[in-house]
Amino acid sequence: MPHPFTPLALVPVDPRTARVHEEGWQSWSPSGAYALGDKPYRPTDDNWATVCYRPGRTVPSGVFQGEGLLALAPGDGSPVRLWAAADPLHAVPSIRLEVHGERAEVSADGPVRELTGRDIQSALATWAQGLGLVAPRPAPTVWCSWYEYFTAVTEEDIHENLRAMDTLDLPIDVVQIDDGYQSALGDWLTLSGRFRSRAGIAEAIRARGRRAGIWTAPFLVDPASELAAEHPQWLVRDPQGGFAHAGRNWGHDLCVLDTTHPDAAAYLTDVFRTLRAEGYDYFKVDFLYAGALDGVRHSSDDALTAYREGISLVREAIGADAYLLGCGAPILPSIGLFDAMRVSPDTAPHRRPEADDYSQPGQDPAEFTGVGRRWQHGRLWVNDPDCLMARPAVETRERWAAHVESTGGLMASSDRLLSLDEWGVTTTRRLLGGVAR
Repeated sequence: MPHPFTPLALVPVDPRTARVHEEGWQSWSPSGAYALGDKPYRPTDDNWATVCYRPGRTVPSGVFQGEGLLALAPGDGSPVRLWAAADPLHAVPSIRLEVHGERAEVSADGPVRELTGRDIQSALATWAQGLGLVAPRPAPTVWCSWYEYFTAVTEEDIHENLRAMDTLDLPIDVVQIDDGYQSALGDWLTLSGRFRSRAGIAEAIRARGRRAGIWTAPFLVDPASELAAEHPQWLVRDPQGGFAHAGRNWGHDLCVLDTTHPDAAAYLTDVFRTLRAEGYDYFKVDFLYAGALDGVRHSSDDALTAYREGISLVREAIGADAYLLGCGAPILPSIGLFDAMRVSPDTAPHRRPEADDYSQPGQDPAEFTGVGRRWQHGRLWVNDPDCLMARPAVETRERWAAHVESTGGLMASSDRLLSLDEWGVTTTRRLLGGVAR
């Protein structure tokens, strides 16, 4: 449970020029800098508050709040001040800033330390460098099925795009199958009716000189899945004895796999070892916020410890040489665990998000938070700005491509490749070909 907020500092500010950076809880949580008169982005829906923000941390109106990190550029020529979690891997306090005329009052509900810098991004970058992490491995270039086919992807769709990569001479290292190959969330080794063989698809990808990648959401379980029916004891509980609720998506209420249960951990290990043995060596693990939700687990581990141990289980199963991309993940508790990390909400063929909620899919929110988290790239992991979409039907595709290119991060295409016009093919080839691999 959150602790009471303790005052940290009272800082003189110029209300006209000061800026404050809020760091959101997870990949999809809005993160970036605001003027003091701006209204920060907040959840517009109770479900999105669980799925995309930090559950249980409602922010009062008129207050800025960062989860583990908050930076203030006072606007009067004095240095930027950054407040950061003292133990970011295991305890992430909420840090608040309230403006009172020409002063900003900063407080936090847990231990933080203070740093200074010349600007917001460089102060955050200096903090990240101080963690002493090894520089991340360069990312491969990727084709991903999601933004064209979504959950309706078929085995033939993968084969068609494999052929098109050769025909169009696209420099794609990894062909990543996204959501839709599995029968249900949690039943990762049972295929949907649109796929015949995971191993067969991986073999076909590798036969063309490319690497096979696959998507999972390892901590989510559909209540209608075989796993939930056969092993309800593997699910995280709420204090009242029901199942912990991970929000609603795909038209279903979602449960959470308890990876502190030895049998659930063994099951998840088997899933990832099986996928690795079938030839997959690029893993996108998604909706990871679920693994850090509070609840009653088999062990007495707190939620963040359980989360980190769950990701470590995945890493051990796939091997150190496999590439691991996180998404929908709590940012600070993920430090040191991933090769690459999605640092923004999903993009979309359109610019504006639903209900103007900046945690929801759209190019505007993806750009806002992607820019706000540029400091993470090369220091915590390779930033994933989300996929390039270059087909003619995509709104403002030129602007979105420019944003993806500007990040210098993971480059992934997510079009039906035969739908690309000349500009789309040229842009896809240039962005993917410009990556040092």
